[in-house]
Amino acid sequence: MTLVLTELPAAVQEAVAATRERVAALHAELPRNGLVVWTAGNVSERVPSAAPEVPDLLVIKPSGVSYDELSAENMVVCTLDGSKIVDGTPDALSPSSDTAAHAYVYAHMPEVGGVVHTHSTYATAWAARGEEIPCVLTMMGDEFGGPVPVGPFAIIGDDSIGRGIVETLTGHRSPAVLMQNHGPFTIGRDARAAVKAAVMVEEVARTVHVSRQLGEPLAIASEHIDSLYDRYQNVYGQH
Repeated sequence: MTLVLTELPAAVQEAVAATRERVAALHAELPRNGLVVWTAGNVSERVPSAAPEVPDLLVIKPSGVSYDELSAENMVVCTLDGSKIVDGTPDALSPSSDTAAHAYVYAHMPEVGGVVHTHSTYATAWAARGEEIPCVLTMMGDEFGGPVPVGPFAIIGDDSIGRGIVETLTGHRSPAVLMQNHGPFTIGRDARAAVKAAVMVEEVARTVHVSRQLGEPLAIASEHIDSLYDRYQNVYGQH
């Protein structure tokens, strides 16, 4: 049975509306940070159930729509099996072609509230080589808690990419995975955190690449990585 947004409890409708606003605004960060070209890339965020009878939902970018045409009103709402609900957008407006991957992550990683995919140049170049980004920067220890891992090759269109993301990141501290021959996917407690991880993974991918042109980068000892990660995640910033 297809869910109809206007028939859902008011609390659910309000949560969806707020999430649409956030997700639409966060898409602007992808071109602003040079992470996407044309209509590539997408941001999504989980909408936790606000009523017992309503499952978790997700809000995601529509497929093939220009970034300067995105708005809260054309963000697509789907269930966690990737099916679009009756959300007030035209029936012909399809969700991102990566929706199945996002939905699989949400369905199998309940701690994840946001997912981002880009084809950012340097991170995608590492993915094309099927090579993890080694932890040779304190920034990487802070943000990723170690190397950025590589996920398996998977064809877009079903949940194969999502399966690869979950298999690779389960038990891993990194919020980013480089899907082989495809590009980076990032996760976070919400969409903003996932966008930050997308920005950061491109930065470290570029910096480590440049370093390797000059010589072999120096690895950071695991105990220092642990210390960096703990400080950044639990002490750094405002609490």
